[in-house]
Amino acid sequence: TIRVWLKRDSGQYWPSIYHTMASPCSALAYHHDSRRVFVGQDNGAVMEFHVSEDFNKMNFIKTYPAHQNRVSAIIFSLAAEWVISTGHDKCVSWMCTRSGNMLGRHFFTSWASCLQYDFDTQYAFVGDYSGQITLLKLEQSSCSVITTLKGHEGSIACLWWDPIQRLLFSGASDNSIIMWDIGGRKGRTLLLQGHHDRVQSLCYLQLTRQLVSCSSDGGIAVWNMDVSREEAPQWLESDSCQKCEQPFFWNIKQMWDTKTLGLRQHHCRKCGQAVCGKCSSKRSSYPVMGFEFQVRVCDSCYDSIKDEDRTSLATFHEGKHNISHMSMDIARGLMVTCGTDRVV
Repeated sequence: TIRVWLKRDSGQYWPSIYHTMASPCSALAYHHDSRRVFVGQDNGAVMEFHVSEDFNKMNFIKTYPAHQNRVSAIIFSLAAEWVISTGHDKCVSWMCTRSGNMLGRHFFTSWASCLQYDFDTQYAFVGDYSGQITLLKLEQSSCSVITTLKGHEGSIACLWWDPIQRLLFSGASDNSIIMWDIGGRKGRTLLLQGHHDRVQSLCYLQLTRQLVSCSSDGGIAVWNMDVSREEAPQWLESDSCQKCEQPFFWNIKQMWDTKTLGLRQHHCRKCGQAVCGKCSSKRSSYPVMGFEFQVRVCDSCYDSIKDEDRTSLATFHEGKHNISHMSMDIARGLMVTCGTDRVV
């Protein structure tokens, strides 16, 4: 079903419209000015409705045969008259809302899970289940791949595009968030780790330079992005510990030469060096690099981190239910979450 809830004088919300669809609903986009609603379904179709001015009636406009499988995200562009969607048939499609015709399609190697769109440049960002994000330039009947962003170790669950600072934020099932500086020439990336479960929703508040993120264990984090943060280092590879020079267990030659047993390889999160367990026995938080809880650091990096460096740059709140989606009305300072417990 799709429902429209109106707030009564009593302060309670009541459903004013209740419409049953042919297939379970999986994605929704509402365009406030034109009162157009686009609903994606498990069967791959996207249905368009128009809501009356008093919000007590909803007229069916048309069905778009967008996908062969569940629709995962929808964006409507009034300027281009396009409805853009991603689905579990591993593709992004864009269709003309005037004719209802398919304009173009682009396929990925795995399920397309989330979508963001830059209305000015017609760039689309598509996150997928393999953990990569594809940046596409959409044309009237074709598209070109600009770049692919790889950094997550789990499927991409949510994306947020800030067109003013040209920043892309991605949340994934590896419990982490990455900020991609698309506009910056250096293509800087920042890693944010403070959640203990899959990151389900993101929203960047341009005015206060804060990022709000929600995870499926009910955690809500508010990250201060108005500070100069450090980029996490690339992990270095080595056949022996870069501190004590003991061989790692695959380094047969050095093990034989020195008559020692090989050790497990670890990485210091602060400097990125390959180290053994003995040379990285300590743990520390390092918020300026996005590590809000304790991570493995080598002994010399641990000594270099001062107490004030451990001051948190995020606040954490309990959302009271398993959050599956979040939306914010920044102007009114309101946030809505819905959960797997069927509660809004």
